[in-house]
Amino acid sequence: MNLFADMRAVVISALDQMVADGALPEGLDFANVAVEPPRDAAHGDMATNAAMVLAKPAKLKPRDIADALASKLMDDARVALADVAGPGFLNLRLETGVWAGVVQAALEQGSGFGRSDMGAGRKVNVEYVSANPTGPLHVGHTRGAVFGDALASLLDYAGYDVTREYYINDGGAQVDVLARSVYLRYLEAHGQEVAFEDGTYPGDYLVAVGEALKDKVGDAYVDTGEQVWLEEVRDFSTDAMMDLIRADLAALGVEMDVFYSEKSLYGTGQIEAAIADLKGKDLIYRGTLEPPKGKVPEDWEPREQMLFRSTAHGDDVDRPIQKSDGAWTYFAPDIAYHYDKISRGFDELIDVFGADHGGYVKRMKAAVSALSDGRVPVDIKLTQLVRLFKDCAPFKMSKRAGTFVTLRDVVDLVGSDVTRFVMLTRKQDAPLDFDFTKVLEQSKDNPVFYVQYAHARVCSVLRKAQAEGWDMSDAALAQVDVSGNTHEAELKLAAKLAEWPRLVEIAARTNEPHRIAFYLYELAGELHALWNRGNELPELRFMQDTAEASAPKIALARATAIVISAGLGILGVAPAEEMR
Repeated sequence: MNLFADMRAVVISALDQMVADGALPEGLDFANVAVEPPRDAAHGDMATNAAMVLAKPAKLKPRDIADALASKLMDDARVALADVAGPGFLNLRLETGVWAGVVQAALEQGSGFGRSDMGAGRKVNVEYVSANPTGPLHVGHTRGAVFGDALASLLDYAGYDVTREYYINDGGAQVDVLARSVYLRYLEAHGQEVAFEDGTYPGDYLVAVGEALKDKVGDAYVDTGEQVWLEEVRDFSTDAMMDLIRADLAALGVEMDVFYSEKSLYGTGQIEAAIADLKGKDLIYRGTLEPPKGKVPEDWEPREQMLFRSTAHGDDVDRPIQKSDGAWTYFAPDIAYHYDKISRGFDELIDVFGADHGGYVKRMKAAVSALSDGRVPVDIKLTQLVRLFKDCAPFKMSKRAGTFVTLRDVVDLVGSDVTRFVMLTRKQDAPLDFDFTKVLEQSKDNPVFYVQYAHARVCSVLRKAQAEGWDMSDAALAQVDVSGNTHEAELKLAAKLAEWPRLVEIAARTNEPHRIAFYLYELAGELHALWNRGNELPELRFMQDTAEASAPKIALARATAIVISAGLGILGVAPAEEMR
């Protein structure tokens, strides 16, 4: 049940009737007509922009359209009042019985309440995390992991066929550096003193890998050159790091469907095939790039290279894909990887990158547009930095990785649920302050606690009802007449529940799972407000003297818990049944 979609259908039907009556001209496009919550709740339950968006194409005054539309809408039994305000805004107030239907729908549909078929089974690939396999995930990766995973769950909830994917960057020079670092730990395991130089990784997390390598090969690589051990140690080290990364993701509750290796693109013809596709579209040529904007480096000199004509697909400049010495640039395998995604039949692609990839957006969008002939859209989401605090002061944790705070450090300190929810309390492209003290506070200022407490309060009520021997199962509550819940606080809670299906579709359409976290906080606020009013007015308390009197109140509370549980599920957070 999507009450806003239902009421929009009522508005569209009324507009069609106005066209049939000659009050509106034929041929109008109603696509931009919306029904949404009013900016000020005092103005009504819903508002429509119909008169405002149709006035210009209809060549009529917005107020005249709104007056005529209001008259039509009053014919619908669900509309108690259609009020025209200002130049043509139309506010609707619904009959109180409508909210009873929302509560009943939530109880009948359970976790399916709010699910949408908007995605219509379209195949979406969500690539996220994709950290270099050179060490454990750090706190910055944590935000991308949570965002990408919640987005994937949201899209699945909205009816898309979602694939979660991790791109293993194991084809570049950084993996050779990893192998050299592990080799140093291997020598250390044999009792030798070593020095981490030339950019090698000093983190303690490689100690166990070096020892494992010793267990596998003994002293076979001691006092030998790289030509003997580099390739095998690189593969061994990459596998060990990916095991560590998988464990880190599991600690955060993230499970990937696909791990795709960059290395698999080399020597298999896949890069060449992607470039050939672009060449066949006259998008590959040999040329010389202009010098970098701003101060030109002293060692810069013009070189003829193989270039991708990315400006033909919206980029600012054409991009090199092969160096003058014949080696591929880092962009070439990325093109091939996305070519493979398109070949796998995905209808949409979403890439979740760190903020340092801002300059990468236009070139990747140009590549996907060119490879798919504009058929497959790609949305690239950049996640901003996370700043760590404790007691409102910058917090420096022990860096077991050697140079950075790890994902596991954060999860071990506050737990997966808290970590995930807090990471979604800001839009992903805004900096996030993570205060270890505040995220564990039991107060309204802590959104994790506030939402969990709302769910736990409902669970507490249900336990008390069960102790009384009352049947308050969802099936029983769905049969209860809740039309008597007419207090303003009860109606506000039911109205907030009605927003859930609409909110899911908006969040999925914009690829913004933080909207779910914001909504849950608002919904929890309405439940807490009703609970607190019950302290003043006994007739509003969920537990009344009899099962019959309690059932309508508990039905409303249970419907709220169903939505909170569904929303937390999208975020990857377990709903609390009691607070400790």
